[in-house]
Amino acid sequence: MSDHVVITREFAASIETVWSMWTEPEHFQKWYGPQGASIPVANMDLTIGGTRTICMEMQMPDRTMTMWTTGEYKEITPTTRLVYTESMCDPEGNIMSPEMMGMPAGSPTTTEVIVELEDLNGSTKMTMTHVGVPAGSPGEGGWNMAFDKLAALF
Repeated sequence: MSDHVVITREFAASIETVWSMWTEPEHFQKWYGPQGASIPVANMDLTIGGTRTICMEMQMPDRTMTMWTTGEYKEITPTTRLVYTESMCDPEGNIMSPEMMGMPAGSPTTTEVIVELEDLNGSTKMTMTHVGVPAGSPGEGGWNMAFDKLAALF
């Protein structure tokens, strides 16, 4: 099993539109997370070294599960490449160990998300790599559900 997830999708939208879905909070909140998740907070300082803080909520039968992540933008090439780190955190942005969040022991504290977009004459090819999330894991399933939600917006 690979230590990273790679997902390639083609979207019926311009590269500028898909880029905005990743980089503008009001658009990101519409699709991010698995089916049934909502994103009440998406703070994004889209600058190199800028911080992103995301809150995802999921309704469970007996409670609301809340998960916070934070990270730093490492690379920003408008409309074609976005690289950021991602770590579990508390609501104040303090990084927490994955084990404290119910993840398997040995899970990395910080992972890296790489988004590459390619213009296909009106549609967009997206390749997303999440380094530190194992292929075939629930994380991969969550990304696929999120990208299904994203595709449905176009």
